[in-house]
Amino acid sequence: MPNLATERINLRAPTEAKKVIEQAASLSAISVSAFILEHAYQAAKQLISEHERIVLTNTERDKFLAVLDNPPSPNTEMRELLELGEQLVSH
Repeated sequence: MPNLATERINLRAPTEAKKVIEQAASLSAISVSAFILEHAYQAAKQLISEHERIVLTNTERDKFLAVLDNPPSPNTEMRELLELGEQLVSH
């Protein structure tokens, strides 16, 4: 995580949450701000990573690759959608 802190994040917390966070920060020998930032930052990166990645079983992967290698012919709805896309992009 970059060291140069130029942005502010403000939050309100219930008394119990604040006490627990303060205790955890103290046990970690870091400030409450550093504790919150580090843990929120890591949780955010993990969540983003989970939403950007698709995990497939071997069977699902094989089916997916088979469709990519041999895509079905476009149906009427797909052709209409592609035509709409072309119209939107050209205007």
